Amino acid sequence: MKLKVSKFGGSSLCDATQFQKVKQIIERDPQRKFIVPSAPGKRHREDIKITDLLYLCHAQVSHHVPFTEIFKVISERFLQIARELSISIDLSTTLQEIQDNIGAGASLDYVASRGEYLNGILLSNYLNCEFLDASDVIKFHEDGTVDLAKTQSMLETYLQDEKRYVVPGFYGSLPEGSIKIFPRGGSDITGAIVAKSVNATIYENWTDVSGFLITDPAIVPGCRPIKTITYRELRELSYMGAKVLHEETIFPVLEAGIPINIKNTNEPENPGTMITSYRDPINPPGSITGIAGRKDFTVLAIEKNLMKNDISFVRKLLSILENHQVRFEHTPSGIDSLSLVIKSSELTGKLDKLIEDIHVHCKPDLVEIHPNMALIATVGHGMAYTPGISSKLFTALYESGVNVRMIDQGSSEINIIVGVENKDFEKAVASIYNAFIV
Repeated sequence: MKLKVSKFGGSSLCDATQFQKVKQIIERDPQRKFIVPSAPGKRHREDIKITDLLYLCHAQVSHHVPFTEIFKVISERFLQIARELSISIDLSTTLQEIQDNIGAGASLDYVASRGEYLNGILLSNYLNCEFLDASDVIKFHEDGTVDLAKTQSMLETYLQDEKRYVVPGFYGSLPEGSIKIFPRGGSDITGAIVAKSVNATIYENWTDVSGFLITDPAIVPGCRPIKTITYRELRELSYMGAKVLHEETIFPVLEAGIPINIKNTNEPENPGTMITSYRDPINPPGSITGIAGRKDFTVLAIEKNLMKNDISFVRKLLSILENHQVRFEHTPSGIDSLSLVIKSSELTGKLDKLIEDIHVHCKPDLVEIHPNMALIATVGHGMAYTPGISSKLFTALYESGVNVRMIDQGSSEINIIVGVENKDFEKAVASIYNAFIV
């Protein structure tokens, strides 16, 4: 049975006008069987997301401060949507129950989840379809991890009929019945779990952008969209700071090999970006998929004569990092040298003692500190085994006057990471984009 799971973000369901767009999208395709809504997001720049208001309600109660005025704002948002869409359901009893529970000290998970819960009720009534409370079908273990087997068993019950179902995002329930939420942005995770559980043909993630862009539009205005990207490429770009789906969102559908389509609720005819499995690289040789990077790294460049003969050197070095609770990002190396690329924030208040311990335990000949570094990853399956890719990239950086301070390429050969100074970051990203895309 072919079916789609369609998740709609907060911007897609922020007001009555957006609800109308969502209804048109859903009714256009009968394969859209499971709909996963977020809580209403911002209607304009100065607006406040419903979830943020709910968090504020919980904080007010925790500090013994009245929260009723804030909850009135929340209630009016939902009631306004219902009025403008002529939805017949009376939310007043449900809203009062939620207000009473918050006032009685309900858990943060319960309070934060009520935006999705209420939006799910509204949307299911507007679409004239069935409402499935996520607490009844999205199940967690006692330790807070998702019980995929039980969740799948619960959702499979609803596969055999012709009905359409709305399952609120962001939350589920623990074995004893209490509400448990995912991290912020958890509606994406809900959608992916539902897609895996019902073996969906595709998982649609509807938002306010038409897919992912090749790089940051603040650096390259008008940069092109990414039509297709593999999970593997997405993970590389996400790790390097690109604003894409979190890997927790990807994992459930990654295991099942279900493609994700990132779509724009305001431009439904736009194909958006399709995320495919590791098995399906589609970009031609010599092409790249995306460029992403981050600033503010520090590089510790360590040299020791005959380092390769000291079998314990790397172990001792990494043990020192562990003792100081410092995480590293990359470790480019040479025959007698090794560099540690570390977020500068990780070294706050620790650098001097860390260097001292390296000298005491590793006895290097030289340790150099290079702050204010940025990392840029150029990613694409089309890069692997393609002669001239590195030459093209480094020629572009040379011609733009960017000094490359570090080079690192993973064994998969789908990315090349370069280290440049913070001040050259934007120039470097733009020059790489222009060399491969323009």
